[in-house]
Amino acid sequence: MNKRSRKFQFIAGFVAVFLALGTGCTGFFVNPTLSSLAVGPQTPTIEQGTTLQMAATGTYDDGSTKSLTGSALWSTSDSTIVSVNTTGLITGVAPGTATITAASGTISGSTTVTISLGNITSIALLPVNSSTPEGTTVQFSATATTSDGNTQDITSSVTWASSNTTAGTIDASGLFTASTTVTPAQVTTISATSGNVTGTTTLTVNP
Repeated sequence: MNKRSRKFQFIAGFVAVFLALGTGCTGFFVNPTLSSLAVGPQTPTIEQGTTLQMAATGTYDDGSTKSLTGSALWSTSDSTIVSVNTTGLITGVAPGTATITAASGTISGSTTVTISLGNITSIALLPVNSSTPEGTTVQFSATATTSDGNTQDITSSVTWASSNTTAGTIDASGLFTASTTVTPAQVTTISATSGNVTGTTTLTVNP
C-alpha cells in the first residue's frame, strides 16, 4: 500500500469516527422548549395619551428564562382604549381597561391595562350623600372635570372603594351592595380614584 492510499484510509477513518460521535451526541444538544410567557408590569395604570413599555419574559422547560419582548407577537383586546406596537410599547387612547397579550408560537401571556383620564382636577360622584335599606343595591357614577373645563364619565375606569364593609361592598363598576343585616344604621364613605385624584360621597345603610 502506497503513502497516498494510507493517507486516504486515515482521512476516511477520521471522518467516519467524527460522524459517529456527532450522531451519538445529538441527544445532548436539544434546545429547551418554551413552557410559559409572563407579561409585565402586571395590571399597570397609565394616563390617556401616555406610553409604557411592556416586557415579555419566557420560561423554558429547563428552568432558564429569556426576554422575548422584541420577538413576541403583541396584541390588544381593544385598540380604542389602549394600542400596542410590535415592540410592546402601549399607548393610552381612552379611559377604560383592555388586555395586552404577548405570544410566541403557541405560548402566550397577558395582563390587564387600565387607562385613566389625564389632567383630572376633580371627580364628582352620584348619588350624593344618599341612603338605602339593607339588602339593596345602589349604582354610583363618577364624572371627572379636567383642567380645560371639560367633563367626562369615568365610572368604568376609576378604582372604587367603600370605607365601611359592615355597611356593604362596592364592585369595580361602582355597584354598591348593602349588607343584609345592619343594626344599627351604618354610614360608609364611597370613593372613586383616578391617578392621584379622588372623589367621595357618603351612603347610609338603614335597617
